[in-house]
Amino acid sequence: MSKIKIAIIGGSGLDNPDILENTESVKVETPFGEPSSEIKTGRINGVEVAILARHGRKHTIPPTKVNNRANIWAIKELGCSHILATTACGSLREEIGRGDFVILDQFIDFTRHRHVTFFDKFEPGEMKHTPMAEPFDNILRNFLIENSEKLGYKFHPKGTVITIEGPRFSTRAESNMFRAWGADVINMSTAPECILANELEIPYAAIAMSTDYDCWKTDEDPVTWNEVIRVFNLNVNKVVRLLKDTISIIH
Repeated sequence: MSKIKIAIIGGSGLDNPDILENTESVKVETPFGEPSSEIKTGRINGVEVAILARHGRKHTIPPTKVNNRANIWAIKELGCSHILATTACGSLREEIGRGDFVILDQFIDFTRHRHVTFFDKFEPGEMKHTPMAEPFDNILRNFLIENSEKLGYKFHPKGTVITIEGPRFSTRAESNMFRAWGADVINMSTAPECILANELEIPYAAIAMSTDYDCWKTDEDPVTWNEVIRVFNLNVNKVVRLLKDTISIIH
């Protein structure tokens, strides 16, 4: 049986060393440059865990500049067998309220300037076209669903995220278009990470936390960064609890 080592990709509140036991910082060099941050390693309930801050430890890296290839390569280099990602998102559906969790099962990639493949060149006879019909690992998703139920969280067992380029938020016309396309939530991070994890054959799942209603909902104020952070910080401890319980179950 292969060794279980979980990578967590997250942001504010999820790089707290108190989450891990026996914490160390590891710097990993990759062929694609530096990852967003040093990677903190340690244990959660006896399971080896590595935590990477997607936007840097002080959230200084805007979405377009996140070096996703370096991040995913570094996680692979450290021997991580699974990835659990967390992300704030905007709700595109009335029924997905602020603070709700969505266990994503599909994405739409609406980014424009990201590197979304490791395969910049094909060797003769070795074309690399990665299947992506089911981009999020269903085993990990089921663990997240099971633990969300046990913890009594308000969550949605599936959902499609549309990842936009950012750093700006959507216009109202765009927000309504994304709803018509079938997207349930919107963010600026998940699709490139998920694509690259699949290329390296690392099972990947994501917990999306709804913090706002983007701008399609005219009886609500349009999204602001301050509101995103406010709602995320109110619920970050619930995310940590879900991660810890899920990591124990994976083990």
